[in-house]
Amino acid sequence: MIDAAPKVPLTHLSVLLREAVEALAVKPDGVYVDATFGRGGHSREILARLGPRGRLIALDRDPAAVAAGQSIGDARFALRHAAFSEIGAVLKDLGVLNHGQVDGVLLDIGMSSPQLDDAERGFSFRFDAPLDMRMDTSRGQTAAEWLGQASQTEIEKVIKNYGEERFAHAIAKAVVAARGECGIATTRQFAALVEKAVRTREPGQHPATRSFQALRIFINQELEELSLALPQCVAQLAPGGRLVVISFHSLEDRIVKRFLREQSQPPQLPQRLPVRSAELAKPLLRLVGKPLFPSPAEVSANPRSRSAVMRVVEKL
Repeated sequence: MIDAAPKVPLTHLSVLLREAVEALAVKPDGVYVDATFGRGGHSREILARLGPRGRLIALDRDPAAVAAGQSIGDARFALRHAAFSEIGAVLKDLGVLNHGQVDGVLLDIGMSSPQLDDAERGFSFRFDAPLDMRMDTSRGQTAAEWLGQASQTEIEKVIKNYGEERFAHAIAKAVVAARGECGIATTRQFAALVEKAVRTREPGQHPATRSFQALRIFINQELEELSLALPQCVAQLAPGGRLVVISFHSLEDRIVKRFLREQSQPPQLPQRLPVRSAELAKPLLRLVGKPLFPSPAEVSANPRSRSAVMRVVEKL
């Protein structure tokens, strides 16, 4: 059943709040970047640990998040409307001109509760609303616009690759047939269409879950943004600076895990190359601890945290 839009205020519980900020090892006079501001839970905790000379720079691609952040009246804090893949340009604009000046970067790359709970954003099949799905509502195609013109092959590829949906072919075929009849403009239309095309589904999971995830990831180019952001974040870190990344699904975490593992190992050289061990290039990063997951108590209080995983590295 699809609900009416919620009437309660839209709030967000930051996942792994204490653990993430502690992993940053905040220095009172350090420079930190919260590259995914959301509703500012992590940013406020970082500010609470900074001294008078500390500095926090926050980014978010969602105009609603940026508007919410205007309530933080703190001279140590600057918030910019930008995707985290633009971290280098934002820091340069704010006077952090050289790489290696940042003491910590936080990436919390999941959806925020306000985005999911605001029916008009079109992220959830729980509500009937325009099928938008853009994190940055000031630019780009909506999901409905893309579905209205993409080929069946393109739609199938997106739903299969980003949603890991085994019925992608049937769904794509149904989308093309439906748009020729009445179009697909709302979340209810798309969810109902997918529900008819998906023959079986895991218990407790709505048939449209994977397709909604796939469309959202594609429309916002989430995996491409992450791949662009990670090397920039590392480049900005000072020696001893830390990068903390919280991801929420396997496609994201796969990219994060592979990148951090590669950067924490020495470069691979051809076999039998006559190089002394002292001459070998050193790894760029050091893995800090093991991947961390929310506690049972946090998952109970905030079920949306259940798929989160946090990884931490330190620049050498």
